[in-house]
Amino acid sequence: MNLRPILLVTALLSGCAARAPEEPGTSVAESRFDQLVVPGRTTRAELLAAFGPTKTIVFDSGMETWLYTAPAAGGHTELVLLLGRDGIVRKMRKRPPYPTDPAP
Repeated sequence: MNLRPILLVTALLSGCAARAPEEPGTSVAESRFDQLVVPGRTTRAELLAAFGPTKTIVFDSGMETWLYTAPAAGGHTELVLLLGRDGIVRKMRKRPPYPTDPAP
């Protein structure tokens, strides 16, 4: 049995396979984030339009936390937002990469 045609077809099909989408919130530029996110003013809709969906936790109170990350020297900076029930950003926190964080 000649495996050559099977290998060729497999190689061609693997080249056509769709690439897995990047995990939400992993490619936000910190400078753009700083320009667009203003606690007390920025809305959920503005975040989605500017950065897309991300990792979110919704609490029973209706408050939400959203996590974005931004590439930084030595790893990724975490950009954590607290949204009120009205969908407006209430608080923002940044955590720079720690020396013990895994490399990107």
